[in-house]
Amino acid sequence: MGSVSDSGNGNSGFNLDSCTIPTDRLVDGGVPRDGIPSLDEFTSGDDRLVEKDASSAGYLEDDNRIIGLLFGDQALAVPHNILWHHEIVNVDNWAGQTFAVTYCPLTGTSLAFDRSVIDGAEFGVSGLLFNNNLTMFDRRDDESLWPQMNREANCGASVGTDLEMLPVMEMTWGKWKELHPDTKVISSETGFSRNYTTSGYPYGDPDPESSYERPNNDNLLFDMPIDDRRPPKERVLGIPNGDGGLAVPFGELDDGSEARAVEVTVGGTDMVVLWRADAEGAMAYHPRTQSGQSLSLTVENGRFVDGSGRTWTLDGRAQNGSARLEPVQTAYVSFWFAWAADSFQPETRIWDGSE
Repeated sequence: MGSVSDSGNGNSGFNLDSCTIPTDRLVDGGVPRDGIPSLDEFTSGDDRLVEKDASSAGYLEDDNRIIGLLFGDQALAVPHNILWHHEIVNVDNWAGQTFAVTYCPLTGTSLAFDRSVIDGAEFGVSGLLFNNNLTMFDRRDDESLWPQMNREANCGASVGTDLEMLPVMEMTWGKWKELHPDTKVISSETGFSRNYTTSGYPYGDPDPESSYERPNNDNLLFDMPIDDRRPPKERVLGIPNGDGGLAVPFGELDDGSEARAVEVTVGGTDMVVLWRADAEGAMAYHPRTQSGQSLSLTVENGRFVDGSGRTWTLDGRAQNGSARLEPVQTAYVSFWFAWAADSFQPETRIWDGSE
């Protein structure tokens, strides 16, 4: 099998002899390793993390999408606008955590990983794609390749090693700011010369009617079979379970209601998916608090309410008190075509409102 070259951009140097995935689907994405530069060495006091009203956060519009993380009362927003150009943000110390926030613009997938399994080493962008999906590499002497959606090493010394996912919320910047007025967000002053505004979207026209991200747009960088049961680039909240799992399409959740709380079962485990239209976001939770209290959530007057009348936010917090819902940490947002691919979740079920 040997190594993959980068079509004239230099040899990637990755040895594929030990791969556990079909290497004919591991293709050159058109840039060399680190040709898309990750952002590295973020810490809680980093100057590149700013308040929501800072001038260097002015590149964001309220309808831009962010990946939100919450550790205790500390909120962090990593915007898609940043990840269009960098794909990986390596955080060395945020609330005592060492992790990577990753986004693949081609597959629309937002995932965060604990980096302790690679001894805190950084992840970089390999320049290779597996079924159009970001393939990360770890910057160790015995480097390995980690397709983002597989959530494990598939080539190299760490083959078979799983990554622990951290729960993330994907929603609009405007809604995240409303939920977390004290949030930190990545500044436009990253040290790289990039246009992080909407007009700097690097995958074609940012106009929603013609964008790469338009739900019915079936154009892919590399052709692959597309499951036609849903629009190819419709966002779904995916909950993995072996080769199956459950896809909860945004198009099904968005029925005109302000909010929805829908009960689902994945792998025999009951869960509740919360959706808010004004956030354009959904998240899955176990129907209990992190302290173990069982809950049943409904929607009343556009609010999530439990049996005692207590209200809850989309990101799983009780509005009065410190209680939190227990998130399904493996749930993540993806474009439908990627989620249902035969290398990821080929036997997926689709929630259609009837469960």
